[in-house]
Amino acid sequence: MIDVEGTRLTEAERERLSHEVVGGVILFSRNFQSPAQLRTLVQSIRGVRPGLLIAVDQEGGRVQRFQSGLTRLPPMRAIGRLYDRDVEKALAMARGAGWLMAAELRDMDVDFSFAPVLDLDYGASSVIGDRSFHSDPGAVTALAGAWIDGMHEAGMAAVGKHFPGHGAVEADSHVEVPEDQRALETILATDAVPFRELADRVDAIMPAHVVYSSVDSAPAGFSPFWLRDILARELGFRGVVVSDDLTMEGASVAGEPRERVDAALRAGCDLLLVCNNPEMADTLIEHVSAQSGKAPAGLASLRGKPLPGPRGAFRSTARYRDSRAAILQMLDENSA
Repeated sequence: MIDVEGTRLTEAERERLSHEVVGGVILFSRNFQSPAQLRTLVQSIRGVRPGLLIAVDQEGGRVQRFQSGLTRLPPMRAIGRLYDRDVEKALAMARGAGWLMAAELRDMDVDFSFAPVLDLDYGASSVIGDRSFHSDPGAVTALAGAWIDGMHEAGMAAVGKHFPGHGAVEADSHVEVPEDQRALETILATDAVPFRELADRVDAIMPAHVVYSSVDSAPAGFSPFWLRDILARELGFRGVVVSDDLTMEGASVAGEPRERVDAALRAGCDLLLVCNNPEMADTLIEHVSAQSGKAPAGLASLRGKPLPGPRGAFRSTARYRDSRAAILQMLDENSA
């Protein structure tokens, strides 16, 4: 899965997307000006290859790539604080926000968002922080489960991240190689709980670029132990495994770019993210094409389903009005 530079496709990007080994496109803030413009860009991407997946990080809070013309979503921690006061109201908020986020994206023909975050917040990780629902694994499981239900009701697949948990390390894997020294038993009893409990409800999982040094010398996304032995066999996950960005510093311990790809595929990743480096993308497209020829068929499970009615019809429903009003009220309360 690769990215594109701006609000329109270049000829070089059309050529890049035409390769069958490319499974999809991840979009960023730089690709978005308005819902209408994004629909045009999405149509252009699908015009190259209709089956390409189109995704974005639309979690809410400080990780919401598309904003203008869409509902501003609260950070997940705001819903976690509500959970401490009123469990049922928080679960309804999580479900409504997951549905609203997914409905707005599906209305623009975006297949899925890389959400929800299943990490626990220990107060250690600045890159996770309020992106996490809570520090308690039971609360994260309940709230993320409600968020996933809302996404599914809008026809969108859910991607849980960052397995088996990024919240206990201070370093940011975008620019460093984080190390978590805790024992396997501790991780499985805490951070891995939401991944275990939601394994049969989440459609894809993104592993962390974190080295769990008491368990394996490789980051989770390059570790057959974490992805095959723990995630697949012990936790029973049968969905798609999506690597985190292979250009991040946290991926550097796996070697140069071709070695990172090979290690991620051997470990059990199905879809590889390569962002913000078109030259590397070209190199890796050629490398993977020589090995496998095309993207795996299982990625089709991440394709979005149509919203009922004509485009924009969901905005006239009571669910849209009620969900949006509740979110806006939460945002007002948080800013007060």
